[in-house]
Amino acid sequence: MLQENIDYYINEDGNFVFTREYHLKRGNCCKNKCLHCPWDFGKEKQIKEVENGSGGIEENGENV
Repeated sequence: MLQENIDYYINEDGNFVFTREYHLKRGNCCKNKCLHCPWDFGKEKQIKEVENGSGGIEENGENV
């Protein structure tokens, strides 16, 4: 049984929006680009820059 404000909420347009908790209980991604997807399906990957030990910069583990 779904519980309002735990598994879903109703937005200002009257649509049911599933929460992160609901998706985790469901156990897998439905690939519908859900707003609260814990697997980040359909969201752009962020590029993370870190300085490596040799003084260069790496993006996602690759030297640039």
